[in-house]
Amino acid sequence: MATVKNTPRDTFLYLLAIITLVASAVSFGILVYQLIDIRFPDVLQQAYTPLSTYYDSIRSSLAALVVLFPVFVWVSWFLRKDVVAQPEKKDLKVRRWLLYLTVFVAALVMIGDLVALIYNFLQGELTVSFILKVLTIFFIAGSSLFYYLAELRDLKYPRALFQSVIVAIMALAVVFGFYTAGSPQNQRLIRFDDQKVSDLQMIQDRLVYTYWQQKGALPTALAQLNDPISGFAVPTDPQSGQAFEYHSTGVTSFQLCAVFNKASEGSSSSTSPVARPDIGYNNWQHGEGRVCFDRTIDQTLYPVNPQKPGSAPVPAPVQ
Repeated sequence: MATVKNTPRDTFLYLLAIITLVASAVSFGILVYQLIDIRFPDVLQQAYTPLSTYYDSIRSSLAALVVLFPVFVWVSWFLRKDVVAQPEKKDLKVRRWLLYLTVFVAALVMIGDLVALIYNFLQGELTVSFILKVLTIFFIAGSSLFYYLAELRDLKYPRALFQSVIVAIMALAVVFGFYTAGSPQNQRLIRFDDQKVSDLQMIQDRLVYTYWQQKGALPTALAQLNDPISGFAVPTDPQSGQAFEYHSTGVTSFQLCAVFNKASEGSSSSTSPVARPDIGYNNWQHGEGRVCFDRTIDQTLYPVNPQKPGSAPVPAPVQ
């Protein structure tokens, strides 16, 4: 029997199969983890994590999964077809080394998963979210372990059915991920809203920390915040290009308004496809359309800075 030699094609194809497998498994795990965190939030772990973090992770994992998993499926199909046509290739060193490496890594993941399960159980953190995440890891590591052990031992099993189930689960996760993350057009509108909130926060900080604490009064118009020396210019609505609404409603109170495309996640008027209660305090939650935010400056928390000798007197705090 002739000695089977590794060819550059075999080496690179098996490396590509392993790399795309690992990348697909990691992307699938991240995707499912974020979907679980959104649907079954744990207040002890997510009290200060904004929802945008989860949606960003969903979009990045979807982008990787949509590209990498089809490549893995095609490469695996091609290599299997090659082995069936040339059975002697089952003994290729690169094939056996990489298959054993995959089995080894999958076994370590399952062992670590069991350790984490027992540890969290002892800590009293056996929540629905945690259990679902453990099952996700078991699915990823277990399916990989079974598939490659079967390849190494040349086991007979309903290969087509097994592969169809894996592809179906991956497809279901991708579809639900797209459904949760929303369409690209919808995401652009949400990004506009996020930028508006960021700009309003910047204006508010400028009103309180720079104008009020330095002058002991609020401006009558936002244009008074412009400072050519420091280079600060009041931001405008990034979508319409119009100035944000500002009203001084008292000596220490003001109102900022903007027009939003969508209701923010966690607000009472949110229509997110996945129901998730608000976690943490967010004073920039908003509905759809024109929304105003009323603010009152606490003079104890934000006192007016003492004036230097020779400067204008500071108005006495309003009682």
